[in-house]
Amino acid sequence: MLKKLFVRNYALIRDLEINFDRGFTVLTGETGAGKSIILGALSLILGSRADSSTLLDKSEKCIVEGQFDINRDDIHDFFIRYDIDDIIPLVMRREIIPNGRSRAFINDTPVTLDIMKELGDKLIDIHSQHQNLLLSSNQFQLDIIDSFAGHNVLLDEYRSVFEDYKKLEWEYKTLAGERDKRISDLDYYSFQLTQLDGAKLIEGEDKELEEEQELLTHAGEINEVLSGSSMLIAGDDYSAVKQLNEVRRMLERMVSYYPDSEELIERLESTIIELNDMGTEMNNKAFGIESDPARLEFITQRLDILNSLMKKHDAEDIKSLIEIREEIRNAISGIETSDERLSELDLMIDKRLRRLNELADQISENRNYQIPFIEKKMRDLLVQLGITNGRFEIRLVRKNDFSQNGRDHAEFLFSANKQSLPENLGKVASGGELSRVMLSLKSLLTDNKSLPTIFFDEIDAGVSGDVATRVGNILASMGQNMQVINITHLPQVAAHGTMHYNVYKEDEKDSTITHIKLLNKQERLREVARLLSGNKITRASLENARELIEGAC
Repeated sequence: MLKKLFVRNYALIRDLEINFDRGFTVLTGETGAGKSIILGALSLILGSRADSSTLLDKSEKCIVEGQFDINRDDIHDFFIRYDIDDIIPLVMRREIIPNGRSRAFINDTPVTLDIMKELGDKLIDIHSQHQNLLLSSNQFQLDIIDSFAGHNVLLDEYRSVFEDYKKLEWEYKTLAGERDKRISDLDYYSFQLTQLDGAKLIEGEDKELEEEQELLTHAGEINEVLSGSSMLIAGDDYSAVKQLNEVRRMLERMVSYYPDSEELIERLESTIIELNDMGTEMNNKAFGIESDPARLEFITQRLDILNSLMKKHDAEDIKSLIEIREEIRNAISGIETSDERLSELDLMIDKRLRRLNELADQISENRNYQIPFIEKKMRDLLVQLGITNGRFEIRLVRKNDFSQNGRDHAEFLFSANKQSLPENLGKVASGGELSRVMLSLKSLLTDNKSLPTIFFDEIDAGVSGDVATRVGNILASMGQNMQVINITHLPQVAAHGTMHYNVYKEDEKDSTITHIKLLNKQERLREVARLLSGNKITRASLENARELIEGAC
């Protein structure tokens, strides 16, 4: 249950701290005092969106913090799943900074709003006035019935199978819808693969062929240069080697009287040997290079094929072309196996459909079994709330298609008069009747759910007199099993509260600030009297207030 709520710098609230207890707590105050603002602040720590427009002082951050007394066992898995410290009391905090960004914390662990909302849904049910619109929601109506059926495990299995079925169905429709395109793609890819396979690609071949092509193209010129160079170096009488040999002989004649010539002779002999080797090698290379027009034609054609393929596939080299070839091969393999996948999916979908039918039938059976009990309890509650001739019926219609909730469509039917047949609740009920129907449903839900706290925002709107007293009785009765908090303007309802807070506002300098006060016995008497007679409290209104409070005890 909610133990404490702290609010700072939110709307009309500067600093506010409220302590709550078990039972039925009421919040009263004049219109515009800020009662719904407190509810809005509470919504922030339950995952609602917010922005900087909610800040009272735009230069400071807003803080909302709630402390909860909880049963560890109920949310132990939640703490484990999100790695949050298991601390009691549980503390949920929300901070909104002036630039509009916000942060959320659970036990000082930063969390997302979705995680905060998931936990909040386990702790508090907030019923705002617009929530009466939910009475026309098929989801809400089925939730009511399912809370009585108590088949959560069955529903969880159904939804798991349903989600799996939808994924398989989507994959099947996608593959089937692309079948014609795949057939066209298969012809296209097969032609490309035939070309690439026929080319017998070898990585690096293009570079080797280009070098050989260059050599063959200039074979004559190379042969002529090598042969001529060999002759100039060591070929005839005027070659470089012949000339150097003559120089050596001249130096040898000076050795006896010029010893330094020996070193020159040695160096010269080394040069002659190297030149002879070069001449011989050039001559040999010249004989090894021959013009081969046929080979040159083959290389040119081969390079044309390779370059054409590289251009076609936008490949930089043969290595890239080989990678593209394998991609095409894999694409063909995927296309060829897609029909096998379709057959496999067809069997899997059929299996899921059979299981969905079994589960949906069981869910529908459970719901139909509970409907008479719900209808009877609702009629009894409506009589307590002054709709003595009220009729409440539930129509459950079997649909052809599966949905997240099975194959049922629920419709709540209502009539407040004997002479009128029950019709769609949202179309025939007045505002006051909708409030009473919603209160009755919420009362039933509290008997079937372990939710620790419910917060009503004027669930008693649109009723008065004796009916208001009966509303108070039901809220007080709910408070015996859970924590119930209600914002109200009705003295008959306020008189039933075990705790009574008064919300008021005061002008402070250039601001109007909301405050809240826990009323003692005498203050509570005067507040109920004010609700009866307005701001002018009379002896009669005080006496009437005393009778209401004593009668509610």
